[in-house]
Amino acid sequence: MNEEKKIAGLYIRVSTEDQAREGFSLPEQEKRLRAMCEYKGYEIYKVYKDAGISAKTGNKRPAFEELLQDIKDKKCNTIVVLKLDRLTRSVYDWENIIKFLEANNAYLDCANDDINTTNANGKMISRILMSVSQQEIERTSERTKVGLSGAIKAGHIPARAPLGYKHVDRLLVPDPLTKDIIIRIFNLYFEGCTYVKIAKI
Repeated sequence: MNEEKKIAGLYIRVSTEDQAREGFSLPEQEKRLRAMCEYKGYEIYKVYKDAGISAKTGNKRPAFEELLQDIKDKKCNTIVVLKLDRLTRSVYDWENIIKFLEANNAYLDCANDDINTTNANGKMISRILMSVSQQEIERTSERTKVGLSGAIKAGHIPARAPLGYKHVDRLLVPDPLTKDIIIRIFNLYFEGCTYVKIAKI
């Protein structure tokens, strides 16, 4: 990095899954990032917190959007995070973040990942790390889908039993008390009744 004074926006994020799996609580993230900024001589402008929000593409993260706007407004010039996956786990999103940093003469510093976005090698390393992170998410998703599919085929429905059914020994079976309601609903549908009419009945 050059000698320009670094004014840091500390970004901390945790989803329910992250905290349960890795223990990255918001206070712990903030504590570690403040210590890093003190060590490196960064001036802290603000701490931006997104709680209970995943970094998946499309998710609205108010604090992260506020941080980006503050960078545009020149209130700070360095994003400081614990790990790269606090920002995103999508290669596509990461490319957009790199372009944003370049366009606004801003930087990124990660406490746990040795990433320097001010040179070509640093950007290449960040892209490799992001690809690995995205692959991890995709593989986890695949394993979850396979496991869920197998459970459903075996009759294990991992949710509240729908109307007309009940759980018996973790299997979904017809409920004698409510199954006639479902039969009537289907009969009304085959007779040409609309959803609204069936619901009213």
